[in-house]
Amino acid sequence: MLAVHFGAGNIGRGFIGSLLYQSGYETCFVDVNSEIVDLLNEKGEYRVVLADESHEELVVKNVRAINSASNADQVIEAIAQADLVTAAVGPNILPHIAGLVAEGLRKRTTSVNVIACENMVGGSTLLKEKVMEKIPADEQEMILSRTGFPDAAVDRIVPNQSNEDKLMVVVEPFYEWAVEETKIVGEKPAVEGITWVPDLKPYIERKLFTVNTGHAVAAYFGWQADAKTIDEALQNDKIKQALEATLKETGHFLVEKYGFDAAEHDQYIVKIIGRFANPHITDDITRVGRAPIRKLGGKDRLVSPAKQYEQLIGETPVYLAKSIAAALLYDYAQDSEAVEVQGEIGRNGVESAIKKFTQLDEANPLFAEIVKQYELIRENGI
Repeated sequence: MLAVHFGAGNIGRGFIGSLLYQSGYETCFVDVNSEIVDLLNEKGEYRVVLADESHEELVVKNVRAINSASNADQVIEAIAQADLVTAAVGPNILPHIAGLVAEGLRKRTTSVNVIACENMVGGSTLLKEKVMEKIPADEQEMILSRTGFPDAAVDRIVPNQSNEDKLMVVVEPFYEWAVEETKIVGEKPAVEGITWVPDLKPYIERKLFTVNTGHAVAAYFGWQADAKTIDEALQNDKIKQALEATLKETGHFLVEKYGFDAAEHDQYIVKIIGRFANPHITDDITRVGRAPIRKLGGKDRLVSPAKQYEQLIGETPVYLAKSIAAALLYDYAQDSEAVEVQGEIGRNGVESAIKKFTQLDEANPLFAEIVKQYELIRENGI
């Protein structure tokens, strides 16, 4: 079996590529990083090491790679032959791979599924839209009849790392890869480790508004306490308590919205915070907190749960407001988005920045609470 995977970075190799190998696939990675592509082709294998006491190691074999910048035709041919196509390139890059995916699908005569493994709601659906834009109108129905784009929710912490062995990846033991089975075309891909679900949205929102929200909040609160890494931040009791309170708010509306068992969700929160505090993972605050404009967006991990809490619970979420305020105070000078946020605040004030980056209405009580929490953090810290 052949899998074509876009994105030969740490997540691609350490998470998706590892599971594909363990499921019996030959994996062809597609990337523009010539150093990684050349190393994968030279060695044909790489190591994945667990970040825990065991340091258990898996050698992932039967891999090769194509540089899509210089060998587009080879990528198209690989997609034409593949049994499965996956991607872990980042939400902003998905549109850029759509052309290659489209051309590969046009050459096929058999069914295949394309799964985008991104930290976003509807990643595969977005990729599908961009792929269809590249396919002539008279071919679209035929392509869709034999191509599935099932949405997925993925969860595994793969921190930034610099290893002597450029292909080695250190990953946390925990992982979750949930895929919406109702959007599969043909047979379900034989991948051990996928959890097939009839409706993905509850899993995506549970993950986004617990793991991604929690990770970002730990970073922004940690930045205010001068912590360098996430596990260091969580050694601070005030930060840990504020994080727990934030995730209690997201948990409240998730239980209300989807009917999750409240006690089970509380245990899920405990597990997630325990993962963040893993002393075997050195995850830099600046990596987790990067790109605050995206994270402050109205549909992303801070503002969206705050708005949903208001709608479903009928109250203003104080700790989510504090989290949004902390993101607005993130002033890492090497992060271009952080610099842009601080520039907006410096020129026009925090109220203008809230309107611009969160799209919240000034009349919304959440807006006033964010301003209040912003001033409190500036005066007293977290």
